[in-house]
Amino acid sequence: MEDLTVVTQQHIDRTVVTVSGEMDLETCPALAEATSIIPLTGKTLYLDLSAVSFMDSSGLNLLIQLRHRLHAEGGRLAVTGLQTQPERLLQLTQAGELFTVTAPDAAGRDDVRTA
Repeated sequence: MEDLTVVTQQHIDRTVVTVSGEMDLETCPALAEATSIIPLTGKTLYLDLSAVSFMDSSGLNLLIQLRHRLHAEGGRLAVTGLQTQPERLLQLTQAGELFTVTAPDAAGRDDVRTA
């Protein structure tokens, strides 16, 4: 197991959460707690996963929960920088259709379509 690190940057129109480590059963509760206190009403949340080497079903479930929360609060979710294994998980489960996957530098741009 690899430790999880979460760094949050809040901007006027968006929030960028950069995650490092593995998103699994042991680490996802910390990420869920970190994101639960971020005010997201009407904002875009960019979840930068470029430093996440592994994601299991717990990580996928967290992404889906974040997406539901953002939609309920009038916000949008963009997942950036997927590595091979997390991207493959989204493909295998067909959950990739639920998320907009963008380039790692997209969090700084306003012209990205998000889901």
